[in-house]
Formats: sequence, structure tokens, C-alpha cells
Amino acid sequence: MKIPLQPIKPKKVSDQVFDQLRELIFREEFKPGEQLIPERELAEALGVSRTSVRNAINKLVVMGLLEQKQGQGTFVKKPEKRPRNPLEVAMQPQEASLQHLLEFRMGMECNAAYWAAKRAVDKDLRFLEKSIDEMKVEVASGRLGTEADVAFHMAIAYATKNPIHVQLMRQFYDFLFVGIKENLAHLYEDHNNIEEILKQHTAISRAIGAHQPEQAFEAMHRHISFVLDFFKTRR
Repeated sequence: MKIPLQPIKPKKVSDQVFDQLRELIFREEFKPGEQLIPERELAEALGVSRTSVRNAINKLVVMGLLEQKQGQGTFVKKPEKRPRNPLEVAMQPQEASLQHLLEFRMGMECNAAYWAAKRAVDKDLRFLEKSIDEMKVEVASGRLGTEADVAFHMAIAYATKNPIHVQLMRQFYDFLFVGIKENLAHLYEDHNNIEEILKQHTAISRAIGAHQPEQAFEAMHRHISFVLDFFKTRR
């Protein structure tokens, strides 16, 4: 029997650079609007050629994650400046509400927490802890802390080790925190809500760190239910 095996091709260096830069953008390590360090410094830090870095950056520009400004450098695109979000396009012709969006989030993120608890490694747990600490600092400084919130949920997405989940989560959060930010501001402006959300994030993180899938699922369910209930009472 002839088996249709294909030769294994090593991954191109530029693709590895692309993967690493995209992850840093998705994790909010490179913040929206932040300028990337020069190509030469990136190449030195990664131990690769400037050509590999340039190819990776060009790919990220095409994807709409980076933008190059003449004479200024390369910057992380802010979500509102990115190409139209597919989730927004999908929702427009439908009678979709914020409640529908949060119900969808319930299924997606409870599932993510479950698999993250099974697959998370030390690196993932460090990102979870870092995002919680950053949110505390943001809130203490009088800001809403939404970027740190995104970083927390993206850290869970990466911990699932499922690339489809990572991509869908990024699209979802671009829309959630930009397309309907006026609605979300009401949730984040109440200090009591922020304190509760931080407690919920901590409970989720602990369950994932303890590799307890069912507990992580339930902790995420309580978190999304809290947000959903908040908006139901605002009708």
C-alpha cells in the first residue's frame, strides 16, 4: 500500500519571528499604538537576520496588526484602525444584542478555561499573574484596566494550545473592547465591579494553575455570568 507521506519542511526563520511577534501583540506585551523597536535591535535580540525580521513585519502589516509610518517607524495598530472585524460584519444584519455576544462568550471562554487548566505550562501561568498585577496597577491609577483584562483572557487562550481558539479570541476582544466600549465603560467605572472582577480573575488563575479543569470552567462561568447579569439589570 502506497502511503501519501510528504517530506517534512523546516519552518522558515521569518515565520518563527512572525509567530513570536504576533504572540507578543496578542498578549498585549506590545501595546496598541506602541512603537516597535528598530529592525536591527529586533534582529539582534532574536538572533536572526534583518531580512527575516523585515519579512515577518511585512506579514504583520498585511494582517493589519502593525502599521508603518514614513519617517517614524513601525507601530502596533489600535483595534479601531484595523480592517473591519469579521465579528462586526457577522452581527450587523442580525438582531444580535450585547446579551447574545456575552452568551457566546460564556461558551467560548468556559471551554478555554477548561482546556487551559489541562495544558497550561509555567509560561502561561506567569502571563496570567502578570495581567492580574497590571490590572491592579491600572485601576489604582484611575484607569479602567481593559487592556490588562484583554491580556488575561488572551493568556488563557494561549494556554489552551489551540491556535484556532487564539485567533477567534483576538477577533472577539478587538470587537468587545472597541466596538461596544461605551457599554463596557459602565461596568468598569464602578470600583466595586472592578474589585469583584479581580477576585474572579484570581479564582480562574488559581484553578488553571492547579490544573483543575472543572473548577476553572466553573470559575469562568461565574465570571461571565457576573458580567451578563450586570448588563441585564441595566435594561
